[in-house]
Amino acid sequence: MSFTYDQLKAAIQAYTENDETSFVANLPTFIKIAEERILKSVQLSLFRKNSTAVTTQNYKYLPVPSDYLASFSLSIDKANGDKDFLELKDPSFIQTYTPNATTYGTPKYFAVFDLNYLILGPTPDAAYSAELHYFYRPVSITESASGSDTTWLSKNAELTLLYGSLVEAYIFMKGEQDMMTYYDKRFTESLTGLKLLGEAKEPTDEYRTGKVIRAKQ
Repeated sequence: MSFTYDQLKAAIQAYTENDETSFVANLPTFIKIAEERILKSVQLSLFRKNSTAVTTQNYKYLPVPSDYLASFSLSIDKANGDKDFLELKDPSFIQTYTPNATTYGTPKYFAVFDLNYLILGPTPDAAYSAELHYFYRPVSITESASGSDTTWLSKNAELTLLYGSLVEAYIFMKGEQDMMTYYDKRFTESLTGLKLLGEAKEPTDEYRTGKVIRAKQ
């Protein structure tokens, strides 16, 4: 089973039996909040992306992509063809390590400087090809150009997305507490299965490590 955008909205209305104008207008908000809960609760390869860039000589900042949330790794290609992985540090460490921005060299460290830039230390002495592996925000199904569009979550985590949306819908409706508790329980149960996929099955080589064993409840 999977949901298109229109099917997901229709399912929320069918479960809640609500077609009131303001409720319908807020359907995208319920879905976005559910997507955000999933994003912040489970690690999936879906939320990982690679981006390449080139550092600017004598400039210590490196722009991050617009959908950047956090770093997994940053590497640069040296002139001899070697790939060096930089060590993630706090911005204060970078600024203490190279208090003078004109201290140039091959970058060894990086830190998140602000919403738009990473800071490198020391300041690059040349233009290096860089590769950033990062945690990013996938495009919401609510931003679909067509109601028939789907996303990875709507196809592979459809129950988690549905029940998460229903929790938000009932909060908006100030609905019965028992139903809200029920939907939140269903959301949590489906999220557990999603976490097993993303944090145990996806990164595991069964040939070498054996089958994933889930703790008994």
